[in-house]
Amino acid sequence: MKILIVEDDPTLSKNICDALTDGNIHTEAVYNGVLAEKMLRKNHYDCVVLDVNLPGKTGLDICKDFRKHNSHTPILMLTAFGELDDKVAGFNAGADDYLTKPFYMRELSLRVNSLLKRKNHTPDISEDSLLTVNDIIIDTKTKKVSRQNIEINLTPREFQILLRLVKSKGELVSKNDLIKEIWGNSVDINTNTIEVFINFLRKKIDKPFGTESIKTKVGYGYYFE
Repeated sequence: MKILIVEDDPTLSKNICDALTDGNIHTEAVYNGVLAEKMLRKNHYDCVVLDVNLPGKTGLDICKDFRKHNSHTPILMLTAFGELDDKVAGFNAGADDYLTKPFYMRELSLRVNSLLKRKNHTPDISEDSLLTVNDIIIDTKTKKVSRQNIEINLTPREFQILLRLVKSKGELVSKNDLIKEIWGNSVDINTNTIEVFINFLRKKIDKPFGTESIKTKVGYGYYFE
C-alpha cells in the first residue's frame, strides 16, 4: 500500500507519515499543491490524505481536477474547519472522507484503513460482476456505473452507497446501517454526511435522466425503487 500525504505543516506531515508507517503503509509526502498534482499524475497511490489549505493550489481544486481522470482512488481531506458547508465542499470536490483538525493519529489511521478496506473489497453479486437494475448497469469489478448507455462518474463512497441501496432490492436501509456498512464501526460519522452523499448521488444518478430512483422515507432511511 502506498499513500500520498499532502500537508504543508512539516510536523503534522511527519506525524501522519509515522502513524501510517507503523501500520505497515508506505507513505510519500509533499508540502504544496502544485507538486502534489504532479505526483498524482505521475504515480499510482492507494489513497490520498489531502489538506484543504495548501500553498500553490488548494486541496479542493486538486481534488476536483484529480477526479476528472481518477474516480477510484479514495481521498481523505484534512481541514481546520468543522462546519457542514465545509464538509459539503470537500465531498462535492470528490473527497470520500473528511477529518477536522486537530485529530488523534489513531482516528486518522482508522479512517485511512477503512478507505483502503472498502476500496479493495469486491462484492460477490454475480459471476460476471454485472448488476442491472432498470436502465442502470453497475460493474462491481471495474467500479463503473452507466445509465442509458451514459457512463456516470462516481467517487468510491458514492459507488458503495449506490451498490448497497441497489442490493437492498427496494427494502429500506437506515442511515445508521449505511454508516456501519460503508465506514465501519470504528469510525465516527455524522448522519448529515449520509444526507450529503445521497444528494450527490441523486444529482448524478437521477436528475440528469429525469428519474427518481433513490427514495427517502422520512425517519426511517432510503431505498432504491
